[in-house]
Amino acid sequence: MLRMIFGEEPRKDEGLLKDAMNAMDKYLVYVRQEIAKDGDPNHRYRQLEIWTVGLKTSLDELEQSLYVADRFADRVTKAYQAEMSENELDDYYRHVYFYKNGFIRVFSILDKVGNVVDDALFLETEKIKQRFSFFTVLRNMQHKKVAQGLFNRLAVIKEEYRLPLQHLRKRRNTEIHHMNTEMQDDLWQRHRSLKEKLKLENIDEHMEDLRQGFVAVCRILVEIFAYLERERAVRPKPKRHVTRRRKNT
Repeated sequence: MLRMIFGEEPRKDEGLLKDAMNAMDKYLVYVRQEIAKDGDPNHRYRQLEIWTVGLKTSLDELEQSLYVADRFADRVTKAYQAEMSENELDDYYRHVYFYKNGFIRVFSILDKVGNVVDDALFLETEKIKQRFSFFTVLRNMQHKKVAQGLFNRLAVIKEEYRLPLQHLRKRRNTEIHHMNTEMQDDLWQRHRSLKEKLKLENIDEHMEDLRQGFVAVCRILVEIFAYLERERAVRPKPKRHVTRRRKNT
C-alpha cells in the first residue's frame, strides 16, 4: 500500500515474510475447518482465528513501515539538522515517523503472538502476570515444560536477536513512557554541549536494528504457526466433573 508514495507497484511477498504469511494461512485453514465442524460453540477457535488474522495485518504494517522508513532514510544526507534544507528535514521527520511505527509494531506483534501461544497451549500465563509479554510466555513454557521442541527453537531466535531487540525495546519504552525518540537524542546532546550543533542519531544503525527485529518476528511467527498447525494445538476442552454413585451395601 505505502509503496505508492514512491510510485511503485504493490509488494509481492517473498522470503521470510512470505514464509510467515504462509504459516499463518495454513493455521487459519485448520482453525476454520474446526469452526465449520460444530460452529465452535465455546468460541475457542474463533478467538484464535481473529488473533491470527490480526497478526497478518500487523506483520504487513511492520514490513511497510520498515520499507518506507528505509526509503526516507536514504534521502537524509546531512549529519546535522541545521545543515538540512526544508525538503531534507521533511524527509528526516517522515523517516522518524515510520521508524517509530516499525519498532512499536515489532513488540505489538510479539505480544499478540504470545497471547496466541498462551491460549492455544493453555499455559495460563495470566496467573503469573496479568499483562504478560511474549518473553513471559516463553519463560512459562520452560517452567511448565510445554512444547519443549518449540521452546528450544524460539529460545535460539531470542538469543540470536537479543541485542537488536534490546535496542528497539529501549527506544519503544522511551517513546511510549518518557519522550519522543528524536527529543531524547536532542536532550542528550544538549547535555553534552550547548554550543555544538545537533547531530542526528545514527540512522543506519537504527535501521539495521529494525531490519533485524523484522527478521526475528518473521522467524518466530514461522516457528509458532508451523508448530500449531502441525500439532493441531489448541486449548483443551474443560474436563467434566463426574460424580460416582456409591454402591449399596
